Amino acid sequence: MFKTLRPLILATESPRRKRLLLSVGVEFEVHPSSIDESLWLAESAEPGKSPAEVAERWACLKANSISPLHADSWIFGADTIVVLDGRIFGKPSDSAQAVRMLNILSDRVHEVITGMCLIQPGGKLCRSGSVTTRVCFKKLSMDEIEAYVRTAEPMDKAGGYGIQGIGAFLVRSIEGSYTNVVGLPLCQALEWLMNENIIEPA
Repeated sequence: MFKTLRPLILATESPRRKRLLLSVGVEFEVHPSSIDESLWLAESAEPGKSPAEVAERWACLKANSISPLHADSWIFGADTIVVLDGRIFGKPSDSAQAVRMLNILSDRVHEVITGMCLIQPGGKLCRSGSVTTRVCFKKLSMDEIEAYVRTAEPMDKAGGYGIQGIGAFLVRSIEGSYTNVVGLPLCQALEWLMNENIIEPA
């Protein structure tokens, strides 16, 4: 549906982001950042810094970290977090943490925020921002939580669940972009790329 006009690099190894972009025909190279994502958990505790600002900042850090190595390409970075009552939930470190996360999110409405950053050739910031989706979980029994965690699906996902997979059963409703909960607000990302003439309808 789209064709890529300029060299584009995705600064993330997320298979979900890759699949979303490939599903609409966008071509790109993948060069994941080596930045330790766990570091933003400590940074998020700094006073006066909103979760959206944290997600946007880390998307920019990812993009900027690889930009010097690819001076002739556009660089797109993204970072997705789950937030409840101001607390940021990243990827669970083990099964026990995944169980705790899901138990906290049970029967509550949380936010999924994806920060995005687009760097132009030469390393100059083109634009950055974030998209927020509100997600309502059903009330989960401990048996349901533990059975889901045993599938191993939660282990590489912010908040410990994947709405596009088995974890769909957790979600009663959403308000906002569905693909944002998957890992990339596709509509907004494509608008950014089209506005800079990086892609166009095929």
